[in-house]
Amino acid sequence: MITMMKRRRGRGENEKDAKKQKLLNELGQSQLPYLTPKDDGFHQLWKTKYSKLILRNAEWIPQDVHREVQEAFGLLQKHVCLFQDLVRIKGKDFVTPVSRILIGNPGYTYKYLNTRLFTVPWPVEGYEINYSHPEISKACEALIKLNEHLRRETVLALQEQNLSETKGTEDSVVTEKLQEEAAPVTESGCASPDQSAVHVPKNDCADLKERTSYNLTLLNYMDPQRMPFLKQEPYFGMGKMAVSWHHDENLVERSTVAVYSSCREEPDSHEKEAWCGRDPAVWHVALKVAWDIKTPGLAVPLYQGDCYLMLDDMNMTHQHCVLAGHQPRFSSTHRVAECSQGTLPYILGRCNAALENLHGDTALGCLALKSLDIGTIKGVEEIHNEVEFEWLRQFWFQGKRYQKCTDWWDQPMAVLEEHWRKMELMTSHLLCELRKEGQVEEQRKERIECLLPLLEERHELRQEWFVRCHSPLALSLPEEEKPRCHPYWQMGDPHLPLPFNLEDIIIKLRKILEGQTKYAHPQLTPASLE
Repeated sequence: MITMMKRRRGRGENEKDAKKQKLLNELGQSQLPYLTPKDDGFHQLWKTKYSKLILRNAEWIPQDVHREVQEAFGLLQKHVCLFQDLVRIKGKDFVTPVSRILIGNPGYTYKYLNTRLFTVPWPVEGYEINYSHPEISKACEALIKLNEHLRRETVLALQEQNLSETKGTEDSVVTEKLQEEAAPVTESGCASPDQSAVHVPKNDCADLKERTSYNLTLLNYMDPQRMPFLKQEPYFGMGKMAVSWHHDENLVERSTVAVYSSCREEPDSHEKEAWCGRDPAVWHVALKVAWDIKTPGLAVPLYQGDCYLMLDDMNMTHQHCVLAGHQPRFSSTHRVAECSQGTLPYILGRCNAALENLHGDTALGCLALKSLDIGTIKGVEEIHNEVEFEWLRQFWFQGKRYQKCTDWWDQPMAVLEEHWRKMELMTSHLLCELRKEGQVEEQRKERIECLLPLLEERHELRQEWFVRCHSPLALSLPEEEKPRCHPYWQMGDPHLPLPFNLEDIIIKLRKILEGQTKYAHPQLTPASLE
């Protein structure tokens, strides 16, 4: 599973690089045109080519929401809750110029640039959340309030744009239904069941609700004065970028992205007209049609308290970047994250499915595998890799950052690690079965052929994570942000039957397939099963 994800990601990156290089080759030394509000044709271009971008100025949001959200930004910064991410791009690690924190539904995660972020939970009904300070709780309350406001206004914007998939008179029924005051958010992030009206077409309502129910927000902060080496925008000559051209990743298809922007303004920044192109003192969101050199780009200035919405499929058909101004800026980017494989209930369910193949008493060391079928072996070992590399190592690679805000993830990660330890035992038992005499040789080879690629992947990824955790860049981070290579253990650890380094086991399995030797795995003792 992880190998397939890496291959898809690699193909995607290669395709993107090829498109980018083709575009740059076509441009040569020239630059594409773009328009700002002071240019003739700006509003016509927006209307015809960027109509699914909706800008709402600060007056659009109630003053109490502004006040609470901007106070929340200050509180999160005060308690040092935003961190620069150590991300991986094309096999290399980089520290992002933007500091971030993910806040959202409990147990949700969001993955970008090969990094899985874990939500600091905002308060929802049915969950007990212990924050490290009451001010962090206050900040999260303000952000879920903003989230609900943006959700309601997104439905209105979709109605205005006539982007709802509902037809005829059902349009008004569904929209009226979704415009109602938000019901209390439950554990699933949805309104209470009794809010549903029997006359609302279920599929239409569910689809629109799915695409507008923001389940998390990624908060961003950057002070351009502390980032002197920001990249220049390459296609239009728009100046320094805080965030390069991209599509937002891992979102529900055709879901809206809503962004609240907060930055102090330069004196008289609204009146500056002398610049050729966009005013470099002012933050902008820039948009372009994806991989298109014919349509001019659009650069939209963002002032204190402004919001913009990228409706429907705009995130798929267009790319956007953020152009840096002179002053520090916060933003809250609300998303409908595609979480079918990114929630705590999901991975716990996967672990429980894998452990179904184990029976016996762990404490007494009386354990055995229920099935040695090829399909079962493959499924269990894939889950083994998934929980180790998509959850445990991703979490601990980010150091102690989450403890700055809450202890919410402590217990779930301990449970996942315990499940992972049992899967280590299951792999060890499988290796013991493979060394037993009296097996049908063809059957044993089939099992090894199934297991070997997954062990090779596990070995390769462990080495990769170990190197990343001990790189000069990782070690240069502040102590509480330094990556931790966990789980990690030395040879002979009494609590883990297999070594961290799987090279010797892999070599022996390969030799069996080559017909050179029989596999000899050390006899497991009861102590090794504790």
